[in-house]
Amino acid sequence: MTINVLIADDQAMVRAGFAALLGAHEGIRVAGQAADGAEAVALSARLDPDVILMDVRMPELDGIEATRRILGPSYPAAHVPRIIMLTTFDIDDYVYDALEAGASGFLLKDALPEELVHAVRVVAGGDALLAPSVTRRMIEQFAGRRPRTTRANSALNDLTEREREVLVLIGRGRSNSEIAADLFIAEQTVKTHVGKVLAKLSLRDRVHAVILAYDTGLVEPSA
Repeated sequence: MTINVLIADDQAMVRAGFAALLGAHEGIRVAGQAADGAEAVALSARLDPDVILMDVRMPELDGIEATRRILGPSYPAAHVPRIIMLTTFDIDDYVYDALEAGASGFLLKDALPEELVHAVRVVAGGDALLAPSVTRRMIEQFAGRRPRTTRANSALNDLTEREREVLVLIGRGRSNSEIAADLFIAEQTVKTHVGKVLAKLSLRDRVHAVILAYDTGLVEPSA
């Protein structure tokens, strides 16, 4: 299966470099390029990409708002793409907002070529881009600076006691193997529980499970 990628960045040289790099790999096709967030939204609806590389800071419409619109309920394309945020700095206040908007992870613009290709393949395959421990550490950095407003989520009531335990451990940055050890169950059983948690809570991936665990108060930043 070919992975169709849309590149959104206001720097022409960056777009050209990413396009040349990705286009040289089998199974990846650059479907289009956008110079700002508004163009990214329009092209995404028309080209229906699998993955979007989205710069955080762009004119007209920034990458975060573009992500919200693309992943919003009124999105007109056949299927919803997965979005990787591109950022210049590894500590960037916009990253948490981007993840809340629905992005599946972030990547530094100076990442190695193989890291970029790997990121596209991982996200296209349905996984979050960040490792569990890195995800939680990053979310703590940004969430810890924000006013704490715990939000309710009635879907949590649909979880079994075991699924809620798994969600808490996901929120604490535990990998599947670590969760299996913590709960004395098989790793395959953990994978089944994780899948059910994501489905019941309508979450795109583990990154957003961590965000929900924090926002609903299941996990504290210092836990």
